[in-house]
Amino acid sequence: MELLRTVAALRAYSDAARSEGRRVALVPTMGALHAGHLSLVAEARRRADRVVVSIFVNPTQFAPHEDLASYPRDLEGDLAQCRAAGVDAVFAPAPAELYPAGAQTWVEVPELALPLCGQSRPHFFRGVATVVTKLLVAARPHVAVFGEKDFQQLQVIRRLARDLLLDVEIVGVAIAREADGLARSSRNVYLDAPMRAEALALSRALDAAAAAVAGGERTGSAVLEAARKELRAAPHADVDYAELRDPETLAAIDRVAGPVLLALAVRFPAPRAASGVVRLIDNRVLRPTPSPEVSR
Repeated sequence: MELLRTVAALRAYSDAARSEGRRVALVPTMGALHAGHLSLVAEARRRADRVVVSIFVNPTQFAPHEDLASYPRDLEGDLAQCRAAGVDAVFAPAPAELYPAGAQTWVEVPELALPLCGQSRPHFFRGVATVVTKLLVAARPHVAVFGEKDFQQLQVIRRLARDLLLDVEIVGVAIAREADGLARSSRNVYLDAPMRAEALALSRALDAAAAAVAGGERTGSAVLEAARKELRAAPHADVDYAELRDPETLAAIDRVAGPVLLALAVRFPAPRAASGVVRLIDNRVLRPTPSPEVSR
């Protein structure tokens, strides 16, 4: 496995693979790797001959009050996991490699970035869109793989790839979960035992909403109430949002007439985090079963 530190080295690696007729996959990460990231690596391996994982804690997607300084970092551990997973190369640059002195160019996808996480983190998607564009331009992969836990981010990236005519396939991979249903996240390490137990309210909320839809409920407010009831059962849960959205456009939905995204973001007290709070996100695309009349 090669460790690449510069954009020039990344480009040279990708160009060499392409010249040999190899298909290249990129898995962008911020490190602190866990089983969820490794599921992305596995999907990349299925789709390509060479798998590159980027490890870069992107400073431009953090606001001044957020956890950039304390975001979990373990490069040696990450490299060991990548090596064991059969990764071919890791790109782990210094910030100046991706943001050279005087950099002033940004990539924005304003409509898709506006709702959900964009409401409480208005800076976030500009930083994500910019760094992912830089990574795609530098690595020139045939395919780039992202997790569906960050569903809005995935849609932003799909849109920018289309709009900027980037010759890359954007692939989403289903959410990886712990055995008890908690979505895997690098920020889970901030949770102590009581708050981790409360955090299961997110997956229970998704289950409750899915059960309501499966039972024939189609009114958006009723589906949301089923989810919010589970979130209220967690005494320390501070709900940022619980919303129904169109899975592609992220437009608000008030009736479940087809596939609909239920997106959640909830904050919990977290003494291990520098801010004292951890914000977790989760989602599910709810798919109503057509009635027998419709099926006929």
